[in-house]
Amino acid sequence: MQDSKFLRSATGISNAPEVAHTEIALLGRSNVGKSSLINSLLASNLAKKSNTPGKTRHINFYTTRWSLKDESDVRLDYNLNLLDLPGFGYAKVSKSEKEGWDKSLDNFLRKRSSIKLFCHLVDSRHPSLEQDLIIKRYLESLIRGDQKILTIYTKVDKLTKSDFLKLRRKLKEDEAFISNVKKDSILLESLCKKILSLALSLPSLSHPLNIE
Repeated sequence: MQDSKFLRSATGISNAPEVAHTEIALLGRSNVGKSSLINSLLASNLAKKSNTPGKTRHINFYTTRWSLKDESDVRLDYNLNLLDLPGFGYAKVSKSEKEGWDKSLDNFLRKRSSIKLFCHLVDSRHPSLEQDLIIKRYLESLIRGDQKILTIYTKVDKLTKSDFLKLRRKLKEDEAFISNVKKDSILLESLCKKILSLALSLPSLSHPLNIE
C-alpha cells in the first residue's frame, strides 16, 4: 500500500463518485469486523469502528494506490477504490427505511459495473448463519462475467486451535481468512495478495506479489 484516503460517502448510484478505477466492495453482517479489515488493508484508521450494529448507513469510498512487483522484479502501480457497504441487519430503523436502503443498495450494486470483486465477510465462529447464506445467494445472482466473489472468514483468532485447523483444511479457492490481531501481518499480506489478484485479474492466485 502506497497511499490511501477517504473519498466520499454516498447513499446510492445518484450521488456516488464517478468511476475512475477498479473497485472492491466489502460487505457482511453488522459487527463482522468490516471496519477493522478495511483499516488493516488501508494501513490507517480511516474507517470508523462502532459498537452500534448497523452504524454504517452509507456507501463509503476509499481510494488506494498499490505498488507491486512481479516475478521479474518489475514495479507495477495500481489505483483501486475500496467500498465499505452498509452492514446487513440489526440497524434500529423502521421497516420502510430499511426497505429503502435495500432497494437503493441493490440498484447501486447492479449498475456499478466497476466493482470487480465482492468481499463477503463472515464471522468464522458462525459460518453458516441464514443471513450469510442469503447474502451469498444474492451476490451469486448479482455478479456478471468479469466480477468475482471472495468469502473472507473474520476473527479466526477467536477460534479454538481445532476449529481453526478445520476451517483451514476446508478452505476453497474463493475463500480466505483473517485474524483481528494486528500483529498477524502474514495473514494480512496473504489476504492482500488474494484480493488484488482477483480484483485485477492477475495471472494466478499462487503467483507471489511483493507488496511495498
